[in-house]
Amino acid sequence: MTAPTDARQSLIALRSEVAKAIVGNDAAVTGLILALLCRGHVLLEGVPGVAKTLLVRTLAAALNLRTTRVQFTPDLMPGDVTGSLVYDPNSAEFSFREGPVFTNLLLADEINRTPPKTQSALLEAMEERQVSVDGTPRPLPGVFVVVATQNPVEYEGTYPLPEAQLDRFLLKLTMPAPSREDEIAVLTRHADGFDPRDLGAAGVRPVAGEAELAAARAAVREVTVGPEVTGYVVDLCRATREAPSVRLGVSPRGATALLSVARAWAWLSGRGYVTPDDVKTLARPALRHRVELRPEAELEGATADGLLERVLATVPVPR
Repeated sequence: MTAPTDARQSLIALRSEVAKAIVGNDAAVTGLILALLCRGHVLLEGVPGVAKTLLVRTLAAALNLRTTRVQFTPDLMPGDVTGSLVYDPNSAEFSFREGPVFTNLLLADEINRTPPKTQSALLEAMEERQVSVDGTPRPLPGVFVVVATQNPVEYEGTYPLPEAQLDRFLLKLTMPAPSREDEIAVLTRHADGFDPRDLGAAGVRPVAGEAELAAARAAVREVTVGPEVTGYVVDLCRATREAPSVRLGVSPRGATALLSVARAWAWLSGRGYVTPDDVKTLARPALRHRVELRPEAELEGATADGLLERVLATVPVPR
C-alpha cells in the first residue's frame, strides 16, 4: 500500500509533469488535483484556445487514468452520455452499451451548449456515481471526475446551467488568457516542434495512479478541523446569504465543499490540520459559482468574486 508521504510527493510531482505540456495556469492544475483528492467535479471556464482540453488530457496521462471527451451540442441526447440499451437480433435481447461517462476523467466540453435534459443526465453520475438505465443502476469507476468547460463570452445558443447542477461542482476554476511571457513560451514550444496531440513526445509520463490517489484520499480524511475553523466556514457562507445584492447565497453543500477542499489543500501543503488561511485561499473557487446576484446588482457591475472579496474582508478571522 502506498504511504501517505509517498502519495503526497507523487501528487506534487504531478504539477511538474503537467508543466511539460501546459504553460502557466498553476491554479487550475492545483484545483484539478484538489478535486481528485475530494472526489469532486470541476467547472472550467475560459475563452477558446487557452488549453482547457489539453490540461485535462495531460493530467490524465500523468495519472495513468482513462479520459473521454464529449462535445456537448444542442442535439446531444442523454443516452449519448450515459449509454443505452441496444437490441441484439442474434439473441433477441437488449444489452447495455456503456456511454462515455464510464471513464475516470470525463471532459464535458462546452456543457452549456446542450439542453437542460442532457445536462441533467450528468446529475446522477456526478452525485451518486452511477447511472440508471431502464431502472437498473450501474456504478461508475472508483476514480470518476467530471471536468466541464464553458465559454464565458458567448451566450447565443447556450443554455445556462441551473443552480442545482452548478451546486454539484466542487470548484469553478478560471483559465485566463496567458501573460505575454507565457504566450511567448507557448509559441517557442510550438516552434521547437511541440505537438499537443502527442503528449508522449512531449515527455509526459505517469507519475501517480489510482493507488496513490487512494492513499492520498485516505490521508486527507485524517486531517483535523478545529471548531473555530468550522465556525469560520459557516460564517463565510451565511454572510453570502445575507448580502443585499445576492438573490441566492451559498448552500450548506457549498460550506461542506469549502471545508473539503481546505482539508485537501492542508494535506497537500504538508499539514495535518486546517487553518483559516486554507479556507480563505479556496473560498473563491469553491463558492463563486454558488452565488447568484440580483439582476440590478449585475447591471451595476457587481460580480460573485467581488462579493466574496467583501465577505472575506468583513467576516472576522479566528485566531
